[in-house]
Formats: sequence, structure tokens, C-alpha cells
Amino acid sequence: MRVIIVEDEEPARQLLRKYLSEHSNIDIIAECPDGYSAVMAINKEKPDLVLLDIQLPRLNGFEVLELIDHNPQVIFATAYDEFAIKAFERNATDYLLKPFSKERLTTALDKVRSRLVTETAPATPSAEVSTELAAGMPITRIVVKDAKGINIVPVSEVHYLEAQDDYVMIYSAKGRYMKKQTLKHFEDGLSPDQFVRVHRSFITNITQIERLEPYEKESFIAIMKSGARVKVSSSGYKNLREKLHF
Repeated sequence: MRVIIVEDEEPARQLLRKYLSEHSNIDIIAECPDGYSAVMAINKEKPDLVLLDIQLPRLNGFEVLELIDHNPQVIFATAYDEFAIKAFERNATDYLLKPFSKERLTTALDKVRSRLVTETAPATPSAEVSTELAAGMPITRIVVKDAKGINIVPVSEVHYLEAQDDYVMIYSAKGRYMKKQTLKHFEDGLSPDQFVRVHRSFITNITQIERLEPYEKESFIAIMKSGARVKVSSSGYKNLREKLHF
């Protein structure tokens, strides 16, 4: 079994190496101290199993799973129990709460072996599941992978979002980014104090709206501070009036 360890603390990596060394059929092919290097290693090495912490530098564990092309078996190993539901929504094989014993890790490895025998490949995690919403937190940043690398976009820099078939175009202060996701995902996860669904195809950052202009019957155009023009439906106009108190 080819394994990658993703853990930012060296003592925890040492303990995992010690526990895994007692299993003759396991080969540790990489160790990663942060989420970014984990994405690179997983996509390159295509391991059978990833032992994955959640709170990591640069990218968290859920963002790692969102960005990888390969779908290995995943055992989360973390000190935070509040992410367990989210982990199993991401099709995790097991969830180990630190500190855990070598016997508990062995039980998790047995589950992985069973899955590897019965499944041709792990199920792909659903893109509908928010990396933060399931843990009871609003989305504070959006992670997008493109040909140039991995982009981390703080939501404070997002001007508006536009639905484009199975994707969402994110327009920000530094450019635009395409992400395979639904607009409903962002509507549910972004702070309602800052972002408003103004049209079936648009969500706007209300702090970036310069003015509203009439467009067609019962519809408007939001002129953004950037100069962009965003469609506003009658229901979206009502939402803006309620939020901006005009």
C-alpha cells in the first residue's frame, strides 16, 4: 500500500512513521508538512492512501481534497472532532482523533484494505459540499486551481460571481477565476451580510455596488465600482432593498 503522510508537526509525523513501520506491506512514498505540497505530491505520486491532517499551513485538508486530481483512500488524523461529519461527507475511510493508539490506526488501515479490495476506485467527493459550511463556518476564501497553479481568493476581494453552466466565474480585484461549482453553493456559504443573490445567474458583493440603473421592465443593472454591469432581477432588487435599507 503506497501511503502519503500530510501532517505539519514533525512529532506527529514521527509517530505515524513508527506506527506504520510495523506494517510490512506499507510503503511511505512522501511526507508533506503543508496543504500545497500535499496537492502536488498526491497528484504526482497517486498513492493508495493519504493520512491527512485538517488544520494545515497554506491549504487545509478539505481544500487539498478539493484540488487533487487523484482520488485515494483518505484517513483523517486530527485533533479536532468537529470536522468528523464533514470528513465522512468527503468519503473518508476513517477519522482518527489525536492522540490515537497504534491499534486504532491498525483498525483504520484494515478498513482501507477492505475498500481497496472491494472498490475499483474511491468515490469522487461531491463538489456540492462546502469545505467550511459543513463545519458551521461561512466561506472566507475560495481556492481555485488553474493552469498557472493554485489561487487562494479571499472573499473580501470578490466583486461578484456568475453562473456559467456547471461552473461559476469569480470576479475579483486581482482577476477572474473559473471554478466547477454551483451558485447555490456560494449563496449558502458566503456571508449574507456581504453577498446577495441578485439574479438567478449572479451574486454580488454589496460593498462593490456603485449604483443601480433601470434596465428592462421590473429589472435593473448594478454598476459595480470596477465598471462591470451585473443583471438584477425584480426579486434581486427586493433583496438589495432589504439589505441596503433604501
